[in-house]
Amino acid sequence: MNFKTLFQYLCLFLLLVSVNACSGKLETGDINIENWKKDRNGCLGLRIQDLEEIKKLKNTFLAKNNQEIIITFGRPDRVELVDKSQSFFIYFLEPSDRCEQKTEKEPLKVLFRLNAINKVSEVTVTTLNP
Repeated sequence: MNFKTLFQYLCLFLLLVSVNACSGKLETGDINIENWKKDRNGCLGLRIQDLEEIKKLKNTFLAKNNQEIIITFGRPDRVELVDKSQSFFIYFLEPSDRCEQKTEKEPLKVLFRLNAINKVSEVTVTTLNP
C-alpha cells in the first residue's frame, strides 16, 4: 500500500468520524423529550410543562447544527426561510393554528434561528413570529 492510498483512507476515516460526532442528541436536562416529540404543534399541552427548563437551557443549544436539533427535538412544527442566510425552526409550546382547539392569541413557541451554515445563532421563547 503506497502513501497516497493510506492518506486517502485516513482522510475518509476522519471524515466519517467527524460526521458521526457532530450529529448526536443534545443534552436536554429535565425536558421530557418523549412527550415533546408526541406533542406536535403543541396540541396536547405537554411541551409547555418544560417551559422553565427550556428557558434555563436555551443558550446551551447555540452553535449546534440543524441535524442535532432535529435528532433531539424531532421534526420542527414549522420551518421558515427568511432569506438565503437564515431560517427558523419553530416548535409550538401552546396549541398552534393547526390544532383542533382554536385560540385567538398567538401561541408561545421556541424559535431556533439558524445561520447560513445551519448552526443555531439564537434561541428565543416568544409569541412573536420571525
